[in-house]
Amino acid sequence: MALAKELFDAYTSGSRVDVAPTAREGGCDLAAAYAVEAELTRMRRAEGRTTVGRKVGAANKAVWRALKIETVLWANMYDDTVHYAENGRASASLARMRAPKLEPEVVMKLKSVPTSFDAASVLECVEWLALGYEVVDNPFPDWKITAADLVASFGFHAALVVGTPVPVDSGNIPALVDQLAAFTVRLSKNGELVAEGGGKNVLESPAVCMGELASAIAAQGGAEPLRPGEVITTGTLTPPPAIAAGERWEVVASGIDLPALTVEFRP
Repeated sequence: MALAKELFDAYTSGSRVDVAPTAREGGCDLAAAYAVEAELTRMRRAEGRTTVGRKVGAANKAVWRALKIETVLWANMYDDTVHYAENGRASASLARMRAPKLEPEVVMKLKSVPTSFDAASVLECVEWLALGYEVVDNPFPDWKITAADLVASFGFHAALVVGTPVPVDSGNIPALVDQLAAFTVRLSKNGELVAEGGGKNVLESPAVCMGELASAIAAQGGAEPLRPGEVITTGTLTPPPAIAAGERWEVVASGIDLPALTVEFRP
């Protein structure tokens, strides 16, 4: 598939792609974009990489309306793109990235696959959750976004940094259902507040967003099913700011017991 090869080469080299797939003659619809995503996954596996989870995109119904979609978007994440902080701190490289942005998110690890999609049922399938940062990178001009362009280019996934995990069990699920719908976050750069947000920005709760992803993948013909052990992002909690090497970013949550996460970005 020529388009997959072009986007794969751009991803590995860090080069830009001047014309997005949807802007080309013949265009690219969402079904074709997921076929490209599947081919990109095959190519990464052929390099020896392993898929370790999925990133969620467009976890907000206002974005759905703008993109003319009816559910969340998704793409695979890999063993060389998912990283774990130590004691709430990490360093991450922006090498080969074109126009990176930062998405503070709640990250979940599945211990089983949800078959009911309300918040409590989803959390029964979750081993742990944590604050995290997804670094997203758009290879196309001017950060213009369409659903198909996003999916076809690795879901714009460049990296994920996962903070300190908090175990989920039957004892804390009732509280987490309420907390995930109400908690807030503050995102700071070099000690200065940049953005505020919270769980309501992702389909009213990250747990609901996880359920939406599980439902969408189950209904999508040809999609690889979710599997236990996958790490899942659940959508950005704040507007995503642009980032650059040399910056230190911190996200702090209120209203839920998720440890803060600090990341310093290097070239």
